[in-house]
Amino acid sequence: MSVMTYKEAIKEGMSIRMRENSNIIMFGEDVGEFGGVFGVTKGMIDEFGSERILDTPISETAIVGSAIGAATTGLRPIAEIMYCDFVTVAMDQLANQAAKMRFMFGGKISLPMVVRMACGAGASAAAQHAQSTEAWLTHVPGLKIVFPSTPQDALGLMLSAIDDDNPVVYMDHKMLYTSKGNVSSFEPIPLGKGDIKREGKDVTVIATGKMVHEALKAADTMKNESVDVEVLDPRTLFPLDKELISKSVNKTNKVVIITEENRRGAYSESISSFINEELFDMLDAPVMRIGALNTPVPFAPVLEKLYIPNAQDIINNIRKIV
Repeated sequence: MSVMTYKEAIKEGMSIRMRENSNIIMFGEDVGEFGGVFGVTKGMIDEFGSERILDTPISETAIVGSAIGAATTGLRPIAEIMYCDFVTVAMDQLANQAAKMRFMFGGKISLPMVVRMACGAGASAAAQHAQSTEAWLTHVPGLKIVFPSTPQDALGLMLSAIDDDNPVVYMDHKMLYTSKGNVSSFEPIPLGKGDIKREGKDVTVIATGKMVHEALKAADTMKNESVDVEVLDPRTLFPLDKELISKSVNKTNKVVIITEENRRGAYSESISSFINEELFDMLDAPVMRIGALNTPVPFAPVLEKLYIPNAQDIINNIRKIV
């Protein structure tokens, strides 16, 4: 067993596969000599060389477009978008090209590409560098979306993302980069398999990314009120582990969903709709849904703290239905 930070686990997952397969390359803004703006790729250019770790111009369209071209010709690229906010610049390439090419070619072409991007608020990075863009990405058929919350999941999901023959968007929360955790397995975690981070019997809290840790805090607090909270981390937003969610809801009969996205139009709505449409008979209370305020991300720390959902929001919603 190893203790790793979240960003070390991401790097280790990429490095494991790059050692095994010379067709895997990585590129993005400042990923080479500088080691990435968050230090995730630090030292990788020393191991793999400048022909496999490439710095790009500041052009997200070029980054994702190059990944598509590389993937269709036999390479397995990992393309980094420095902040998930900037994926909007490359949405034509990602949503209209990468996501649709295999379908439009009748399955005769593969696109084994990973697009990595840092997301989330908490660092006073303001409105253009701190969003959570899951809803935009999960809306697009043809993309797989992963969002790890722990070092173990970060490593295992990266291995599976690189192995997949379809475009995979790998979202990592920048405020988790220095968080540490045990890594006991260096094996892939299958896409579409969620995880129960804490067993409980009274209410299911479905949480993604950094919000998993807020859910665990809330669960500890609610234990003092004799409420046993189950914390479920989907890990893969699409494909979604509906079987695991069904088992948990069948056990607890109550659900709170928390994501860091703006609440309006969030991916949490899709999860809520699935539960209401397919698991309605299991419910003893309405599905509660928590998200960020419907504003751009504030720069001022005191306002940003107000904007981001937290453990207390989860506690308040649990109290409403238990």
